[in-house]
Order: sequence, then C-alpha cells, then structure tokens
Amino acid sequence: MTYVYNRPEDFAAEALRGLVKAHPGRLRSVPGGIARAEGTRPGKVAVVVGGGSGHYPAFAGLVGAGVADAAVCGEVFTSPSTRQVLDVCRAADAGAGVFVTFGNYAGDVLNFGAAASRLRAQGTDVSILLVTDDVASAPADRAAERRGVAGDLVVFKVAGAAAERGADLAEVNRMATRANIRTQSFGVAFGGCTLPGHDHSLFSLEPGEVGWGLGIHGEPGVGEEAVPTAAGLAAELVDRVLAERPADADGRAAVLLNGLGNVKYEELFVLWDRVHDLLEERGVRLVAPLVGEYVTSLDMAGCSLTVSWLDDELEPLWLAPADTPAFQHGGWRPAPAAVPDAVASEPETALVPATTDEGAAAARTVARILHRAQVVLHDAEEMLGDLDAVAGDGDHGRGMSRGVDAAVETADAAVGAGGDAPSVLRRAADAWADKAGGTSGALWGVGLLALADALPADAAVTFGDLVAGITAARDQIQSVGGASMGDKTLVDALDPAVEALATSATQSAVPGSACEAWQAAVAAAHQGAASTKTFAARRGRSRVLGEKSLGVADPGATSLALLLGEAGAEVGIPVPANSTEE
Repeated sequence: MTYVYNRPEDFAAEALRGLVKAHPGRLRSVPGGIARAEGTRPGKVAVVVGGGSGHYPAFAGLVGAGVADAAVCGEVFTSPSTRQVLDVCRAADAGAGVFVTFGNYAGDVLNFGAAASRLRAQGTDVSILLVTDDVASAPADRAAERRGVAGDLVVFKVAGAAAERGADLAEVNRMATRANIRTQSFGVAFGGCTLPGHDHSLFSLEPGEVGWGLGIHGEPGVGEEAVPTAAGLAAELVDRVLAERPADADGRAAVLLNGLGNVKYEELFVLWDRVHDLLEERGVRLVAPLVGEYVTSLDMAGCSLTVSWLDDELEPLWLAPADTPAFQHGGWRPAPAAVPDAVASEPETALVPATTDEGAAAARTVARILHRAQVVLHDAEEMLGDLDAVAGDGDHGRGMSRGVDAAVETADAAVGAGGDAPSVLRRAADAWADKAGGTSGALWGVGLLALADALPADAAVTFGDLVAGITAARDQIQSVGGASMGDKTLVDALDPAVEALATSATQSAVPGSACEAWQAAVAAAHQGAASTKTFAARRGRSRVLGEKSLGVADPGATSLALLLGEAGAEVGIPVPANSTEE
C-alpha cells in the first residue's frame, strides 16, 4: 500500500519532481520526464529509456553517466504518451541520433513507435529496441513476444556504456540487441501491489501461495503453488533462466537478483546464498552480480532472477563505470586469490566424562529438562511474542525457541559423548546464548552457566545443589543485566522463586518435602511474573515505551516462570494449581 501521497493523480509527477530536487547536480526536469543535468555530451548517441512510473529505480533512477541520458516517465504503470516521448528525445538529442529502449508492453510499443516515426520524419536518426527477457511470457521460439522485466537494466547498461565510449547509433543498437538476445529473466510473486489511493491490490494470491512467472504488474504467469523454502525458490529460478543458455556461452554471466518492492534486502541475500551456489555448480562464472531492488513494482511482494550471458564484447560494457542516482557500477572485484587465515572460533567448553551411574543419570536429566523446555517454549512462542510486541520488538518467543533448540541439540550430543551434568549444561548454556541472541539469550546463557558451576561433578544432584545453583544464577543475571525487582524483567519472577527456595532450605537441612519447596518457588515465580502487569518497564528496550507496557506481563518473567514449572514436572513435581494464571 502507498502511504505517502497528496492526490493519487499527482503521485507520479510529484515523485519525479522530488527525485530531481534530491539530485540537482545530476538530473533536470524536461517535458515528459527527466534528463541529465548537464545534458547529453555533444556528438554522443543519446540513450533514452522509459515506461510507466512505479518501477523505481527504473526508469528515472537510471539517468546518469554510463546508462541513460534521459527517461520518459508515464503515469504509474501507464505508458508515456507519444508527446512525452517526443519531448524527451528532443531534449536528449545531441546530434548523433537517439537510441530508445523500453520493455515490450503494448502501450509503450505504440507510443514510442509513433514518436520514433515522427522524429525520423523530422530528420532525427532513431533506433528502437524492445527488451524481451521474461521467459515466462512466451516460449523461446516466440522470444520477440516476451515482456521486458528486470533484464531492462542489463540492456540499458550495455547501451549506455557503448554510447559513453563513443559508439555510433548502429553500434549501440547492435550491442544492446545482442545483450537482449542473451538475457533471460524469471520472476515470482507472493502478493500484489497497490496503486496510490487504492485500498486493494491489483491482484492477489491465496495465502501461502506463490505465483510463478507473474509479470511486474501482475500479468499472468505459469501457475501457482505453495510457497517453497528459499532453497526451493532458488532452484526454481535457476532452472528457469538457465534453460535457454546459448550454445556459444562460455559461462560468463551478468546476474541480477531483483526485489520487486516488498521482498527486502535480507531476504534477497538469503535467496542469493543458494542461487549463487547453484549457478556456480552449473558452470556459471559470475561477473559483477547484483542483488537488490532495480526494477520494482511499487510494493509488490516478489523477486526475479536475470542471467545475461556475456562475451568478449559485452563483458567490458557490463563492467564499465556507471553513476546514476540509483545505480553505481564499476567497483566490483572478484574474491582475492589469497585471504587472511581464519580466526579460530571460541573453543567449546571442555566435556568432562561421567564415570558413575549417578553422574550419567544427572546428565540425562539435564537433557530431558531441556527437551521439556523446548516443547513448552514452542507452544508459548506466539504468546510470548505478543507480550513482547506491546512495548518491545516482539521477538522474545522466537528468540527463546531458537535458544532452547540449540541447547537441546548440543545437550543431546554432549550426553551422547558421555559428559557429566555440569559440562552438558555448560555446553547447552553457550549454545542457548549464541543462537537466541539479544538480551534474553545473554541472560539465560550466564544464568545457566552459573547453575552449571553449582552442580556436582559426576554425582547425583541434591536439593541443596539446586538452591545454590539457582541463587548463583540470579546473582549472575543481576550482575550482568543490572536489573532489580520492579524493573519489569525476568528478575521479577526469578528473585521470588530463589527466596522461596532459600526459605525452604533454611527451615531444614533436608526439607520435609523438596516437592513442596519447588512448588512454592514455582508459585512465587508466577506471582512475580503476574505482578509485572502493574508497573512500567524500567530496563531494556521496553523502557522507552514503558507506560505502554502497563497491564501486560513481562515476557521474560513469564517464560522463566513457565520453565521453572516444567523443570519440576520433569522430575515428578506437579505444577502448583492456578500458578499459571497471570
């Protein structure tokens, strides 16, 4: 959805004016679009690109050294008029002819073609090239009917570089045509785009579906399927674009992974991680690949992969410098032949073997408790995230799940290797902190390490050991995190639990009922967590919006209380009645 606009009908014009004002040393407004601020160099072929607005950086953002001299900019998703094309071409012409290139869409073909005919009649030398890279829109034997999508950038770049180095109009046309023939793209969509002023998208897909081969405005593709993993998506994209590899291709290729507006950079890099490897496995030699947003469609959720097969003529043009408001090119370098020696990772905590049955049993109990914690945290992930989203960033549930998953995997491996309880828990603590990240990951890491240090080596764990360990965990968490009771953190649940255990421990060296003591601690933890509803956060990220957190329990305190209850349940101590009602 477009959020920032005045009148929808003025959106394209106002966006164009804003772009020029943002880059006054690079761009100037001309009737029908924009041109280079300094004009086209005298005697140079003028490269003019264009189409409907809504695709930035295409087309206006590609005006500049090494790419286009001017861009014709129609209304959003609407072909420019014949007059717009005429006006922009006249503004760009520097006496050596005008090379006009654009995506193959009916309105563009009609209006650019009509303008070219009139310019020729007036004595201007004009060549036109339609970009036709979208393999989903027509079979290979009808490639001239294909749409132009993200391959626009490759063709524009080759034409601009050829013109920049002084090629005449025929040569610019020859090189751009060669690039177009050797360029294939395939795109996917997860959701539609919304025009300014509209409250619904131009097209939609069922939840959980991906549209294969949809055009950049939602034009029909080749079908819908369930959304794949990133690895599955990468395989589909690579298979589609490599299917038409030219017979004379030697493996060199310019590759573009393009986001269509609502698939952001981190997602594209996740996808590129696999696309890169698949391309190399298939013999593609990447030359200055691009990952980012280059030909978008407002807020469309989708992406595309473009492969342009280079040769001795095209590679220098692709690598030539370019400097436009949205596209800087020419600084790419391949990986160095020699790289610095890798820095050794932090060594794993030493694994001390269990040599007694009691020690081995204690280690297995640690792993079982973590397994139980894993189940409850995954079950509570959405609830914990919702609590965290009120005044935080909403990631507590997911972070805790990541942490416990890593802890379980590591603990299982340590138990399988014969470790005793303290070393199993130390390794699990490190894994939890490493994978959970954030404040909660760090605090759970130091807390579990402190607990591990209090466990006996290769022996059964006593009630006194647990009291000492949990007390040490609280002290270490407070020391590292700096939180106190009333700050609205996990300390508000942990401290009452520790005090309840300490009270039971002082009443008798061997409590009459360790079960009752643990239940009292769990109940105190839940009561402490519930109490956090009544005050605002004073620590961590939530402190910024502390008042907003009133009436909502702290997620860290809530998750800690849940896990104390599950730890007891694993060794046969029922969770006290009503303790979870926060």
